Amino acid sequence: MKNKYLPYINTEITGGFWAEKQKLIRNVTLDAVYDRFADTGRIGAFEMNYKEGDPNRPHYFWDSDVAKWMESVAYLTAKEKMQKQEKRVDHLADCIERGRLDNGYFNIYFEQLSPDMIFKDRDCHELYCAGHLLEAAVEYYKATGKKKLLDLLTDYMDYIKRIFVDENSAAFSSSGHEEIELALIKLYDLTDDKKWLDLSLHFVNMRGHGTKPGKDSAHSDYNQDHLPVREQFTAEGHAVRACYLYCAMADLALRCDDDGLKNACEKLFDNITQRKMYITGGIGSTAAGERFEEDFRLPNDTAYAETCAALSLALFARRMSLLDVDGKYADTAEKVIYNGFLSGLSLDGKSFFYENAQEINLKERRKHEGVHYPITQRVEIFGCSCCPPNVTRFIPSVADFLYVYNGNTVYVNQYMQSVSHFEGFDISQETDYPYDGKIKISATSDKKLALRIPGWCDEYSLYINGKAVKCDTVKGYACIDVCAGDAVLLDLKMQPKLNFADERTEADRGKTAVSYGPFIMCAEAVDNPHLNEAVLSDGQMQVTKGVFGLPAVTVSASPDPLYMIPYHAFANRGETDMKIWIPVK
Repeated sequence: MKNKYLPYINTEITGGFWAEKQKLIRNVTLDAVYDRFADTGRIGAFEMNYKEGDPNRPHYFWDSDVAKWMESVAYLTAKEKMQKQEKRVDHLADCIERGRLDNGYFNIYFEQLSPDMIFKDRDCHELYCAGHLLEAAVEYYKATGKKKLLDLLTDYMDYIKRIFVDENSAAFSSSGHEEIELALIKLYDLTDDKKWLDLSLHFVNMRGHGTKPGKDSAHSDYNQDHLPVREQFTAEGHAVRACYLYCAMADLALRCDDDGLKNACEKLFDNITQRKMYITGGIGSTAAGERFEEDFRLPNDTAYAETCAALSLALFARRMSLLDVDGKYADTAEKVIYNGFLSGLSLDGKSFFYENAQEINLKERRKHEGVHYPITQRVEIFGCSCCPPNVTRFIPSVADFLYVYNGNTVYVNQYMQSVSHFEGFDISQETDYPYDGKIKISATSDKKLALRIPGWCDEYSLYINGKAVKCDTVKGYACIDVCAGDAVLLDLKMQPKLNFADERTEADRGKTAVSYGPFIMCAEAVDNPHLNEAVLSDGQMQVTKGVFGLPAVTVSASPDPLYMIPYHAFANRGETDMKIWIPVK
């Protein structure tokens, strides 16, 4: 029997940290992103009336930006109707219907600006855009029951199948930027039509074979085309492309019982998380190609750590939990969600980071003109604005990460105040997590609960109906049998910790990073005037309620104690120096 995850639609997040973030997306961020997309011509481009010389010349990735916004509407309106935003999605669907070619093809860039190059340039994101439009169509249909967008994109997928498989007439054999592969699996899951699973598998299997002249035969590791996928054991190239591919590989491994794909995914995940990931969960350490570098090369000052890359790693981790319910996968997802991903959104919900700095030293930056450093303040839109709509689609669907289940066993992967509806029973969580480690859980049916004990937690207590329970921990989970109505209390002792990097990570040698529960902490010069002279002394730490109502940790240091806040909240009080890793005596 295969593991399943409980989709977001089956959970109501009833309060606490994630309820506030979802409210922010619904009330502020969703429209803020749409307005900037309208200002820059992305929305208008779907009208398909652009002429050379007009302002706001369409770009070949604009379809995907808008598609992710459409998918965001689906997640939000599924929970509480958003009629204005639904009308906008419906209008965009009408535009696609009017603007597509007779064969079902749709792309605002190629149709209007380069029709002679349709499916001839692998680097121009056609299949990537098609994949994001398909994801939006699937989720919008599931949320609203409206079928137009899904029918249009299904027609488009039929055309793609004809060109890439039946006729083999495209100039390339697989996507330059992966995404369609995982989107096709969503279409397969919705329709149970095996041709979509086969098409996804076709695109995945074509990588590394160089079956076409030109770009395909280059075997570039930049777009994960250097080896057949079952022989890829180290994460290479563009970090977002890589993890989107790995998501599809994990999906296919589960659905096709493909041990070769599973083995590759396991090795790739370990390579990323043990050798190529920042402590915040950020990946892709260099701006040169937005890519992974060699093992343990994780510079802090020039870190790239794209928001989309963090999200893609979380999505990969969630899928790996279905192949093997091991706490390391949910631990990684948690690290990303509360740190390297969430830092991409400002606390007011209006602006974003594309790159997420791991350190800011303004004085040092001024000495090195020409060096690429991540920006120090979030902005409302980027020329390549993939990250903002990725934020708006991820947070409304974050409950996807809560549960995996198999038969009578329910694995609790994440902790959020919520009520979740399974087939025939409910599970509720009452908690102030991530601010507090106490989680009350109850189920309406007899179940075996496997409660994840986070990797950051060194001590915990477990009670059933007020009685202390001792149990073995297997792969990071404490497993207990509960009866309907039992009151379970999991008390994760939450205290500040000092974390030390692998000695092979040169940038972090002789330094430590402070964490508190799932939060990685950072220090900003706005609170710490002597930040760049600070050295930790005896490691004494005290937790208080700090700025923005978030937990703060004061750490003993010289010349002055350091005041630290959760990393995701940095850069919300103006430009200032920032550090995660602090030298120690």
